[in-house]
Amino acid sequence: MNTPRSGSPSSADHLDRKVFADYLVRTRWFGGKGRSFEVTDIRVLAELPGRLDDSPHVLDHLVEVTYAAAGDEAGRSPDVELYQVPLALYEHPQGRLDHAFIGWWEDPTLGWVHAYDAVHDREAMACLLRSFDAAAAGELPEGPLAFRRLPGHDLDTTAHSTLFSGEQSNSSVAFGEDSLMKLFRKVTPGVNPDIEIHRALTEVGSDHVAALYGWLEVETAANADGIAQPVMQLAMLQQFFRTATDGWDLALASVRGLLGSPELHATDSGGDFAPEATRLGEAVADVHRLLAEHFPTETRGPEATVALAATMSERLDRALAVVPDLAAHADRLRGIFGRVAELGGLQVQRIHGDLHLGQTLRTSKGWKIVDFEGEPAKQLAERTLPDSPWRDVAGMLRSFDYAPRSVEHSQASGESDAELAELRRMRAGEWANRNRNHFIVAYGGDLTVEQRVLLDAYVADKAVYETVYEARNRPGWLSIPLEAIAQIGA
Repeated sequence: MNTPRSGSPSSADHLDRKVFADYLVRTRWFGGKGRSFEVTDIRVLAELPGRLDDSPHVLDHLVEVTYAAAGDEAGRSPDVELYQVPLALYEHPQGRLDHAFIGWWEDPTLGWVHAYDAVHDREAMACLLRSFDAAAAGELPEGPLAFRRLPGHDLDTTAHSTLFSGEQSNSSVAFGEDSLMKLFRKVTPGVNPDIEIHRALTEVGSDHVAALYGWLEVETAANADGIAQPVMQLAMLQQFFRTATDGWDLALASVRGLLGSPELHATDSGGDFAPEATRLGEAVADVHRLLAEHFPTETRGPEATVALAATMSERLDRALAVVPDLAAHADRLRGIFGRVAELGGLQVQRIHGDLHLGQTLRTSKGWKIVDFEGEPAKQLAERTLPDSPWRDVAGMLRSFDYAPRSVEHSQASGESDAELAELRRMRAGEWANRNRNHFIVAYGGDLTVEQRVLLDAYVADKAVYETVYEARNRPGWLSIPLEAIAQIGA
């Protein structure tokens, strides 16, 4: 392998910031669409070290985006984000990569180059995989890019890469049937919770996550005062389950099978999902147990439950301004949240933070939980704070409601037979109740009064959040969380 350019990350003055701004708005993963922004800096991190003579030069970059302050934010510090854009640089145009073309410019070292987003290029991704492989053997030169490896798995460096097209906030690349790389697009200084939790669960041999093989991070220089800065983690490499089925897709298939024969009850359907809900509840419980063993836990006093109840009530107040239909349920919801304030304490630990059926995979060896990044809208420091595991459970219960309701909703829109539509609605409710119950029993058995109070509140709080989301993005689906709210605590 050739020796790459290295050194401390630095601003790339030769790059046209408008070119990168134009590219960002064309991607699926850029979070600033619809907002006024400008690219205020482009930093070259380093060249990937795994290059062969006939490979492109692959340079990793951080693009700094600064958003214009809204009218009511005058005087506040500007909102700044960093996005990772690795570039594959070629001397000549690559027609096969036209869809990933960013621009062409004169590089200080290479001369005129054509630049492409590297995740779309198999040659560039092979370079990255070779770098991970060389890290295991201690063969990489010193540089700001650090490839970290965990022992126990030999990578297949001959595997071709395939970029997943459905990714929204990151970029995922599979290498044959051997491994999967998630490249984080929006990056923040500090340890990424997805890497942190996968590492802990891999090292204790958890059966319910994809094993972590390694990760890529950049070691930033000390600031002007000589204070060391936190690392910035850029990508993770882990076990790949080629034949796995997304939990959401599996649930939808079960629902469609049931609603296709609505004369059958959920217990009679050949696609009954309850056994899977049971196994999934056991998997989530085991992951929570391991997280409690390997990360700090805390018993918080009465002030914690009072604050939690207040936060939920405040979210309801804000939601009422967006979803007036919530007013009919507001007093009952405040009662549900108020009971949390009376609990007198709260057990917290590390949790998933954004758990639903879409964050699970059904493999031939059981259920796997994926994507431990937490809620993307939250700051990194907030996503790593201990929280109640019942928040995760509530997310799964809401997902068990959304799956049948979304199918029933789509079928009802074209159904002229009112009696058949009502029968399907009843069967959708049966499916949701049956699978929620099986999941809960497998997760926690018979719940205590205190556990039920917490769970009801988290479910209601999640549904309130959903009403705002649906009102703003899918008004036709607003009835799904509203119907759930009508049943909670009724």
